[in-house]
Amino acid sequence: MSSISAIALSGMMAATRRLEATASNVANLRTTGALPAADGTVPAGMQQAYTPVRVDQTDVSGGGTATSVGTVTPSYTPMADPQSPFANADGLVAAPNVDLSQEMVGLMIARYTFTANVRVMEADDRMAKTLLDAKI
Repeated sequence: MSSISAIALSGMMAATRRLEATASNVANLRTTGALPAADGTVPAGMQQAYTPVRVDQTDVSGGGTATSVGTVTPSYTPMADPQSPFANADGLVAAPNVDLSQEMVGLMIARYTFTANVRVMEADDRMAKTLLDAKI
């Protein structure tokens, strides 16, 4: 594999990871839980809210990109749901700190970057074939 294709492949893997994070956040958008205490712990036996994830992307020396998955801070926001079995005395629960519009933007970014990197790999493949077909 050429270095051009290796760089494009790293971009495709980053886009895939971004898509996975977005899918996880959207799928768990309504997974609420008990509000944590002041020390950050959830009372025993109570459901904990989903912790949203984010993808951090960095350049790699020599070309390409690397990703790491981290958590969104703050991970929850208080939300009124007095009917919930784990609501506090004020009727509040912890809801995941997920911004659906930002998740959709992340989805579009993942789609376009994946497609762009596929095109780079196709161009690299065509260039290699042309080079091999050249007559001396």
